[in-house]
Amino acid sequence: MKWLFSLLLSLLALTAAASAQASAANQVATPVGGRLTEATLYGLPGAANKKLSAYRGKPLIINIWASWCSPCRQEMASLSRLAKRFHGGQFNIIGVSTDDNIEDAAFYAKRARLAFPIYLDSRDFYIEGLLGAKHIPLTVLISADGKVLKKVEGAREWDDPEVVKLIGETFGLKLK
Repeated sequence: MKWLFSLLLSLLALTAAASAQASAANQVATPVGGRLTEATLYGLPGAANKKLSAYRGKPLIINIWASWCSPCRQEMASLSRLAKRFHGGQFNIIGVSTDDNIEDAAFYAKRARLAFPIYLDSRDFYIEGLLGAKHIPLTVLISADGKVLKKVEGAREWDDPEVVKLIGETFGLKLK
C-alpha cells in the first residue's frame, strides 16, 4: 500500500510539471515591438522578489538560462563582465533561471560570482513564456519603457566590442 501511495504522489508531481510546461508553451510570447506585461521576478534565497516594472526607466537585458545548460554557462562570464561595465549605468542586466531546483541556480550563481541579479522563473515558467524562450539561452533587449527590441537565441560573447556596439545601437546609446 505504501508503494502505491508513493507511485500516486510521483504521478501527481509529473502531471503538475507537465502541466506547467504546457501552460508556458501555450502562453502568447511578447513579440519584438510589443510591450512586456507586469511579472514577478522571484529572488534567489536571501534576495527579495521584484516586479519587472522596477527595471523601467533604463534599457534592460534579460538573459534566460539554466545551470544545466552548457551554452548558458559559457556566456555567463561575458554577461558578468558586461554588467561590471554597464549594469546600473546606461542599462541594466538581469538573469532569469529556469532551473527546477532553486539550489542548483543559487549554487551556480554564487560559484560564478555573477555581477548582475539572478531571479527564478515561477513554477509555471511565466517569464519563459512571456519572452518566448523556446530554446535557451535567450537574451532579450528591452527599451526603457518595456518594449521588446531584440531577441537573441544562443550563446554570445556579450562583452565583445562588436556586440557591445550592437547593444548600443539597439538601445540608441553610445557605449564605450
